[in-house]
Amino acid sequence: MSFASEFKQFALKGNVMDLAVGVIIGAAFGKIVDSAVNDLVMPLVGRALGNMDFSNLFIALRDVPQGVPLTLEAVKKAGIPVFAWGNFATVALNFAILALIIFVMVKQINRLKREEPPAAPPPTPEDVQLLREIRDSLRK
Repeated sequence: MSFASEFKQFALKGNVMDLAVGVIIGAAFGKIVDSAVNDLVMPLVGRALGNMDFSNLFIALRDVPQGVPLTLEAVKKAGIPVFAWGNFATVALNFAILALIIFVMVKQINRLKREEPPAAPPPTPEDVQLLREIRDSLRK
């Protein structure tokens, strides 16, 4: 089997295509969750904690020169190493929400996939039962 035909057989398997679709949808869904965390959740949490902006919570690991604004972007642009714990908290919350949503989705899919116990076969009609009895009595 040539490399090209072997690759074609591998790439066109159902599992590979399902995985590709899952990755694409997952990336798009990740952007939605990222936006929800950054644009909806974190501003509410910041407001509840006294108008705190999590994106600018950091510790500069060197002295910040005069004239550099104390924002994460400006300090990074000035080349000063920072411990950006506010950004990390946002990303960690993003991950937790995404993991929770995926857990609930997988749980629901597994619940739907559970096989129901096979139903009892319907009772044999009376005329078929009677014919079977006649057949069995003739065999004797």
